[in-house]
Amino acid sequence: MTKKKISVVIPVFNEREILPLLFERLEGIETRHPEYRWEFIFANDGSSDGSDELLRRQGALKPNYCAIHFSKNFGHQIAVTAGMDYADGDAVALIDADLQDPPEIIVEMIKLWEKGYAIVYGKRRSRAGETFLKKKTAALFYRILSIMTDTDIPVDTGDFRLMDRKVIEVVRQMRESHRFVRGIVAWTGFSSIAYEYDRHCRPAGETKYPLKKMLKFAVDAVLSFSNLPLRIASYIGWLATLLGVLGILTVLYLRLFTVWTVPGISAVLVSVIFIGGVQLTILGIVGEYIGRMFTEMKGRPLYVVKGTDNIDLAGHSKKVEPHVFVPRERQLS
Repeated sequence: MTKKKISVVIPVFNEREILPLLFERLEGIETRHPEYRWEFIFANDGSSDGSDELLRRQGALKPNYCAIHFSKNFGHQIAVTAGMDYADGDAVALIDADLQDPPEIIVEMIKLWEKGYAIVYGKRRSRAGETFLKKKTAALFYRILSIMTDTDIPVDTGDFRLMDRKVIEVVRQMRESHRFVRGIVAWTGFSSIAYEYDRHCRPAGETKYPLKKMLKFAVDAVLSFSNLPLRIASYIGWLATLLGVLGILTVLYLRLFTVWTVPGISAVLVSVIFIGGVQLTILGIVGEYIGRMFTEMKGRPLYVVKGTDNIDLAGHSKKVEPHVFVPRERQLS
């Protein structure tokens, strides 16, 4: 009987301190579960701390440890996408390199997948090592997202999940530049189930998701899966118009039928400032959507691969474009 192949996609950005611990944990999974064929795909997102060298050494020792090396840092969600592009497994798991999500849980996810679920996503029961502010903002983010989008994106989840081959094939076809992978996966509509777990503290290194990146990620999520901001802009415009009409009628009434008058310059200044602020806000929202359309129309590749380890590109089943591969002898500097 042919063993099922499990691909594990791991985005890596400056994780030199934690990679040896990660290799040890992954090798333990292989040893305890020889009933599966394991493939580990590391998407090196332009690391500059020597992570690429550790990945090459591991790949030289174990041929099922594969690596994709980007020419520069393209971002976490793009790295996850590249890993899925190159994954050949019957099921594909996504997990970060920081070991906050225990890799051993992948085996439990496989059991649920074998029961017929196309998507098994990790749901965080607790979040050790995270600040009170981060926990609350994360909870608020998912609640707002659930209100603003029609796609049912599970709350208290990350990208840690396992997906059937058919899900991966659909996701591969979705090539938008501003990516929100967990939203894209949820959009496919395949059967899914949660596996609850306790998130651990990072054993080494520092988080690669500072506040600035988290805010950008939140904006990408909202704008990629909702047109509600545009609707809100329209509502604000209608409200401003209504208030303006009411203001004009009020001023006319006071002028014609009472002894009261409205000071001209004060009313004009307040009105101009209010309307100007509304217009700039709406213009900013519309401009953000137009900017994203412009980015998509340029048709640039999502990422540039300058080298790979243990991946046979000539015989690879990947049929997704656009991407750019630069052969090892012509690596970008």
